[in-house]
Amino acid sequence: MIATAGHVDHGKSTLVKALTGAEPDRLAEERRRGLSIELGYVWTSLPGVGEVAFVDVPGHEKFLRTMLSGIGPVPAVLFVVAADDPWMPQAAEHLAALDALGVAHGVVAVTRADLADPAPMMARARAEVDRTSLRGAPVLAVSGATGLGIDELRQALEDLVTGLPAPPPDADVRLWADRMFHIRGSGTVLTGTLSAGTITVGDRLATTGGTVRVRGVQALDQDRQSVSGVARVALNLAADDRVELARDSVLFTPDRWHVTDTVDVRLVGDEEPPEKPALHIGALAVPVRVRSFDATHARLTLERPLPLRIGDRALLRDPGSRQVWGLTVLDPSPPRLRRRGAGTRRGLELAKASGEATLAEELDRRGIASTDLLRRLGVPVPPDAGPWLIGERAAALVQERMASVVRTYDEQHPLAPGMPVPAVARALGLPSPDLVPALVSSPLRLEGGKVLSAPARVGLPDDIERALAAVEVDLAEAPFVAPTADRMRELGLHRKAIAVASRADRLLDLGEGIVLLPGADALAVGWLGELSQPFTTSQARVRLGTSRRVVLPLLAHLDRRGLTVRHEDDRRSVR
Repeated sequence: MIATAGHVDHGKSTLVKALTGAEPDRLAEERRRGLSIELGYVWTSLPGVGEVAFVDVPGHEKFLRTMLSGIGPVPAVLFVVAADDPWMPQAAEHLAALDALGVAHGVVAVTRADLADPAPMMARARAEVDRTSLRGAPVLAVSGATGLGIDELRQALEDLVTGLPAPPPDADVRLWADRMFHIRGSGTVLTGTLSAGTITVGDRLATTGGTVRVRGVQALDQDRQSVSGVARVALNLAADDRVELARDSVLFTPDRWHVTDTVDVRLVGDEEPPEKPALHIGALAVPVRVRSFDATHARLTLERPLPLRIGDRALLRDPGSRQVWGLTVLDPSPPRLRRRGAGTRRGLELAKASGEATLAEELDRRGIASTDLLRRLGVPVPPDAGPWLIGERAAALVQERMASVVRTYDEQHPLAPGMPVPAVARALGLPSPDLVPALVSSPLRLEGGKVLSAPARVGLPDDIERALAAVEVDLAEAPFVAPTADRMRELGLHRKAIAVASRADRLLDLGEGIVLLPGADALAVGWLGELSQPFTTSQARVRLGTSRRVVLPLLAHLDRRGLTVRHEDDRRSVR
């Protein structure tokens, strides 16, 4: 797709007709007045490229809004100025709009080269264009009336189209409609420029008010089963009852775009924009309210919600002065600003944004974000990512606070330490308990749905501390001779006390009232590794100097931890 641009009556439509053989001014009023009022669409076939469509936009100042709707979704431009006229205001205005949108692919045609020497205007056009995003674009002298330079122009356009980046056919669809009409027997038809993605008959597309079903697809006046961008398409649609379609509707892939009426942007312009300009994006013009943060960053509140992503390019235009500002969308899902000075702080934060949707940058700025929101904003997210993601800085802060919160909880609940995961999430203000397990790190540990602090930081009751000291003495010389049931009762180590000490990593609880000191399992593996492998239960009992009452649950514990392997003949080997 290539859009035209330039001052009124400088020969854009004539040039397009010379290239394609078709008349872009299809309205009777356009042909009568000799100027374009609506967008015109024609196409031709270029050697080595195939079919190329042209969007012929009006050059008259009264129809600048229509012109912007034509160039908005199109990746390349044919910029037209006349050799027999001076550099005109609408040429400058169109070029400023193209520059603000960041259009970098184009060809400049100096028309009416049969009526005046084209050299002065070619030099002026080169100087003007080279101050914009179109710098370096070829400048050619042509005449739509005589055919002068048309072959060279076709070659330049072929080179232009060949050099355009190919949009991914599997991209999420967003179609800015610019025309709507009804066909008896078929229903509603919307037309627009598909910049990326694929639309297929039978697809369901979302609007800001519901969904529609694609009943038919046309491209270049031909019925198609599917069409991929960049392409000019006409869609025959069946809408839900609650959907009201209009010529400025937006159709997009359901559940893949963030629909918003508030967006933070970076502006490019010489002056501060007015409070209530118009936002031109795609083929739409939407009134907005501007809240400036600083000279280059602002928050826009849109009159209607739109599907927007990080990196979208658009224009602000003052309808009174007709001045334009280029903008880049930095955050379509910005935070609320409640405190005094929040706008100034937000401007400083946005100054660090690159304007590109990168995972690292978004997590650094947002701290914590849902995977679904990030994908809707256009941020590449790994396919195996969980429902929530957290940035490195935010994770470090949360982990520091988590250690303090859990330590305080365990000190307040010495007989039942371990803070439940949902309680941890609430205490830290996390949006979901799903985030907690990934943030647990030393000295904390996750066990049985609870987060526990390190043993050294958990103060156990004095009676339990005295009992543990006695157990340590008992097991000092014979680490695998577990205290008997009578000894445990004597020390007051009942079931609840054992559980408390086990959670604090002060006892190794093997079940059935059998306890050893922490690290006894690792010591056992070392001693059993000295035996000939594999070994029997009896050999293990002898080597550890204990009884079957202790060795059986100890070996089962080692099996569960994967420290030993049990064979079919009930013998074991140390891994």
